[in-house]
Amino acid sequence: MRSLLRLPALTLSLCVLAGCSDPKIDTSSMPAAVVSIENVREALPAYKRDEFDKALAIMAMPSFSSVALLSPKRMNGAEIAEAANAQMHGLTGDQIIHRADEILRERRAREREQAVRTLTRLSEKQARAEQDAAQLARFRIDSARYYMSQSPYGTPEPVIDLEVTNGTDEAISEVRLQGVVKSDDRATPWINETFYYVISGGLEPGETAKWSLAPNRFGVWGNTQIPGDATFVVTLAGLKDAEGEPLWTSPALSKNEAAKLARLHEEYPGISLIEE
Repeated sequence: MRSLLRLPALTLSLCVLAGCSDPKIDTSSMPAAVVSIENVREALPAYKRDEFDKALAIMAMPSFSSVALLSPKRMNGAEIAEAANAQMHGLTGDQIIHRADEILRERRAREREQAVRTLTRLSEKQARAEQDAAQLARFRIDSARYYMSQSPYGTPEPVIDLEVTNGTDEAISEVRLQGVVKSDDRATPWINETFYYVISGGLEPGETAKWSLAPNRFGVWGNTQIPGDATFVVTLAGLKDAEGEPLWTSPALSKNEAAKLARLHEEYPGISLIEE
């Protein structure tokens, strides 16, 4: 009698065990996905449901950045079902949460790796530009003057007087300069032009030279309306070596690149750069 009573009890126990297995998501169809997602959610403890909602959104939006995935908006069942993918099929609520956490960690790792590469590239570009700028700065413009003189025929002739010193270790065959002529009472410069000068015989390291240049009087330099007290500023724009090859030409970071570099330093403080 006792054995007969135990059989139904054992059968009931097995049924309970089978029936209490966690529900799983079924993405085989839209209706199945909607129903199964809701069933899985309801089977979770209340404290896990928000986490489950976020995990579903993460798995439904795998292409989002990890920053966006940290606080995804809650999606309703139909939206989740529409975005449901093979990764969700057959998973329980806890497995969904675990997989979403893996997605976030994998995405963070990839984003960090990309950030390191970008930081390395931009930092190296910045360093090269700074090194080249320091080299160019060794070529000094000691004095500069722009004025109008009178030709033998009485016509006004523009003149640029320069004194320079080659403090670099290279012989220089050509200089490219940026000249700006402006007045305090004008927002727009009278002149803002790039010009170059080919040095006859070159300028050796340590040498100083004085040049008197004659710009085209029919161009902007010949503007007779420019007042005599206008300010003239000359900056070095480039140099060529004895073979006529440009020297120290690494470009500075663009505004967008500089902003990106600053943002990456802020997002990834203390990041180690990749050693080349």
